[in-house]
Amino acid sequence: MAFIPHTEADVAEMLAAIGVQSIEQLFDEIPASLRVRSLDGIPPALNEMQIGKLMSARAQSDGRPLCFIGAGAYEHHIPAAVWAVATRGEFYSAYTPYQAEASQGTLQLIYEYQTMIASLTGMEVANASLYDGASALAEACLMAVRANRKSKTHRVLMPRSVHPHYRKVASAAAGNQAVRFEEVSYGPAEGRTLASTLARFDRQDITALVIQQPNFFGVLEDVDALTRWARERDIFVIAVVNPTSLALLKPPGEWGPGADIVVGEGQPLGVPLSSGGPYFGFMTTRMAHVRQMPGRIVGRTVDVSGRDGFTLTLQAREQHIRRARATSNICTNQGLLVTAATIYMSLMGPQGLARVAAASHAHTAELIAALTRVPGVRKVFPSPYFHESVVGLDRPVAPVLQHLADRGILAGFDLAEHYPELGHALLVCATETKTSAEIERYANALGDVMKAARAA
Repeated sequence: MAFIPHTEADVAEMLAAIGVQSIEQLFDEIPASLRVRSLDGIPPALNEMQIGKLMSARAQSDGRPLCFIGAGAYEHHIPAAVWAVATRGEFYSAYTPYQAEASQGTLQLIYEYQTMIASLTGMEVANASLYDGASALAEACLMAVRANRKSKTHRVLMPRSVHPHYRKVASAAAGNQAVRFEEVSYGPAEGRTLASTLARFDRQDITALVIQQPNFFGVLEDVDALTRWARERDIFVIAVVNPTSLALLKPPGEWGPGADIVVGEGQPLGVPLSSGGPYFGFMTTRMAHVRQMPGRIVGRTVDVSGRDGFTLTLQAREQHIRRARATSNICTNQGLLVTAATIYMSLMGPQGLARVAAASHAHTAELIAALTRVPGVRKVFPSPYFHESVVGLDRPVAPVLQHLADRGILAGFDLAEHYPELGHALLVCATETKTSAEIERYANALGDVMKAARAA
């Protein structure tokens, strides 16, 4: 909050109204052994002018590097109107409002969001939102266990081509609730999951198959073949998608016989890169499974006068039902970021979003062409991609990234930790924000660093 107007008299009056002597008493339920009594590492308080100068200086020290990282968080242009509207007092909250009679504007906005995200994914119903894409995948796995009543095993097939952070979060959240994740390898030549790899699971009781499109390497999966294989065996399909890519690619609702649950990270839809968040996850599904969907859902109805009205519906969550019977114990959603995404999608429209996606793909193709002209750099996977791809270097990636960072270029994501079998592999990304001059600057800098390393 930019300005807190409470005076000492205001604070004293509020404390008196609730019957306590001090703010300290509000925390008396916390055991003394768990409470921090001093903050020795915190410097003395600064006034508004001083803190403004300090934060400006620190922001300047970060610089304005060129970012080619991607890997689940993407730099897109955000029209100025998006956050000018989203940060108005009427919308400036992370919460879905409970009181419909006082919150029709926000509820209508969320209803419009649900309509747009369901249309984008080709599904029938969407929830308000989840914390982020990774936790949305975890919730989707739990939802599949509840909804796929033909399966009794709670086994979920998780390809290694799915984002490694998503896999870890899903394992931590759903793995401790009896979900069994079984790893599926990717084709080393193609960088995607092969239907032939799934043959060993034929005639086995499998609850769900996760398909990420594009996958973590940026490669496009053969989603039709994978979805058909799963649905023919009564296996639920959980799609993990980049919403921007859906402006060009087939929506999951149209993959073969269609996915069952669709999740993803909404950050590309009007949310800036911001040191890891906050972001928001989205989830859509078929109407047949709506009662198993976690989180909040806003519905449209009519009031006694026949006018349109909006309200929360199907609230089988922990605030409204016994915790053990709740579909989810998510305690809030990312309403402010959903607001920004709704405004962004409204401003861009289908054609604008398609132009963003097409420009991102074209710039990534230009980037890959420029980088692979550098001696010692090659493209790893020949498969089609959207706006990320993997290049291989003839030397360890980490020192190269550090040298490029010193030149103001965040050159990509080092895959060594998560995919050591790929050798010296680097995941790179370009969106509509990158220019030919910036791509050439990156390629020239990489060439200089590689040449200097060989000379050394």
